[in-house]
Amino acid sequence: MEYYDCFAASYANARAKFLRAAVAAKGDVRTFLHPKRKAPDGGPLAIDVACFGDRKAARQALFISGTHGQEGFSGSAVQIGWMSGGGPSRLPAGLGVVMVHGLNPYGFAHFTRTTENNVDLNRNFIERGSGAVPENRHYETLHGELMIGQWTDSENARVDAAMARFTDAHGRDVLFDTLARGQYAHPDGLMYGGKDREWSNLTLETIIKETLGGAEKVAFIDWHTGIGDYGKPFFLCFNEAGSPLFARACAWWGKENVDGVRPHGMERPNYTGLVFHGVQRFLGNREMCGAVIEFGTRGVNMRRVLRLDQWLRRQNGLDPDVRATLQADMMDAFCPFDGLWRKDTLDCGLRLTDQAISGLASW
Repeated sequence: MEYYDCFAASYANARAKFLRAAVAAKGDVRTFLHPKRKAPDGGPLAIDVACFGDRKAARQALFISGTHGQEGFSGSAVQIGWMSGGGPSRLPAGLGVVMVHGLNPYGFAHFTRTTENNVDLNRNFIERGSGAVPENRHYETLHGELMIGQWTDSENARVDAAMARFTDAHGRDVLFDTLARGQYAHPDGLMYGGKDREWSNLTLETIIKETLGGAEKVAFIDWHTGIGDYGKPFFLCFNEAGSPLFARACAWWGKENVDGVRPHGMERPNYTGLVFHGVQRFLGNREMCGAVIEFGTRGVNMRRVLRLDQWLRRQNGLDPDVRATLQADMMDAFCPFDGLWRKDTLDCGLRLTDQAISGLASW
């Protein structure tokens, strides 16, 4: 199996490969069609789910791709590779696997990180019962400075200068937290967590009710790209540090990889509304162990790419060739075209998947 058998050049092709691999591996396949939105070519948008192994087992694995739109190309490749490479046939007895493909199908298909409402889906899973939303006080002072008017070197230099001034005043850890934790006041801004639950959020709750209703122990991976050294995995475990579940994640993937890691060499932001948190809430008092696993691309320089993503979404009438050129740069930042990056991350992703399954089997 070559890496290009698993990676795809479009959402439609990634989805087709996933469904073919799932059917070939005799998975239980179900599809959740987006009720309102379509792909750029008019095709359907959907979250596809493939289930394997013992569906009634108390131990289940949940592996998700595409939470951040175009980051889905990498996670999709790992899912396809696991199914095509015989993963389902090697499952231990008394264990099941649930593959969720394209959790944010709009972003996946439209080459953007966010949903149809410019919502960062990985900040959308906050508890909303009280009506209050998490604050991001410093973002309020930066929002206007972060908004790009034209995609030019001078405009990007202006934003970089504003962030440098903020760093001088507050430190780079505070800047990182401000830019990454999530904000709920500016629908046109970065890391916008949304006013309401997104369709993908609601649908994931349905998926968990339908596929993990009898699960008592759940292994979890949400595949992402961006943070970490180029082509290397970076683990963000959100089980409570020092807890037995955190220790279990360390045992699965190595304590040196999970415990005390610092994204971009900085303190980890106080992320709000993560899919990880949402799944924990949907499961209730059942145990879940796992991580967001990133594959590194451009490191801290992804900040520029996130601004580009937001700027492109606001452009109407942009020259098609300019748009295609900038989208290609953005795509390369989220899922590099470099064949070695793709081969290495696919191989690594398959190994990390097997380690999680092995750990789950002995749990």
